[in-house]
Amino acid sequence: MPSIELVNSDTHATVRMRARDVGGPFMRIILSEFPAAAVACPLLLSKRADTGAFYIGALQGFRQGEQLTNALDDQPAFHPLEAVREGFFAVKDNIALDRTHERFASVDGGDSLFDCDGRPTQPLKAVQAALGRLIAGEGATEVFIAKLLSYGLVEPMDVSLNFDDGERLRLEGLYTVSLDALGDIDDLAALDLFRAGHMQCAYTMIMSLQHIPLMARRRNERLAAML
Repeated sequence: MPSIELVNSDTHATVRMRARDVGGPFMRIILSEFPAAAVACPLLLSKRADTGAFYIGALQGFRQGEQLTNALDDQPAFHPLEAVREGFFAVKDNIALDRTHERFASVDGGDSLFDCDGRPTQPLKAVQAALGRLIAGEGATEVFIAKLLSYGLVEPMDVSLNFDDGERLRLEGLYTVSLDALGDIDDLAALDLFRAGHMQCAYTMIMSLQHIPLMARRRNERLAAML
């Protein structure tokens, strides 16, 4: 069970956190992240294990710890807000942290949460900003997903990949926006999606699928480099 504690400069003066990472292979994102995410990786839908509700995520790799996104100078081109805020949670108007999270496991390195005067450090401010954006964008993202579902635009996606080392991967539980269904909607539905800005988001998700074969190619190139 997580050990949630409200963050304050007295209790957590000596707590250090590992610098932000790119996160797991599939990280939840919100609509405002679409422009940055879509140029780097595929945007797909999946279902929450606890509720079965759909959410949108950025696929950054095919395995845990794998980073295959379109990169700049060997650095990931996209950092999900979820990765920035890992280990932290919003509790009403406060920020809390989970002491058991691996981000706080090392006391010998990492960033302090507060400076010597008890003020939030820049890394903690980044966490606060990420949480704020996630909370602010959650409602609009849920409305977009609901609209996709109401017009029957969500379809399951079967991703099967073969790699040069003989490994075969099948990604399950992923969904995308159906290009065929989007082309068949009536004028009123199209106008509704367009005015809400959802049409552009739907096509952004569809176009982002082009990253999947590129990510597979990067994986093969890394495999070849290890030989």
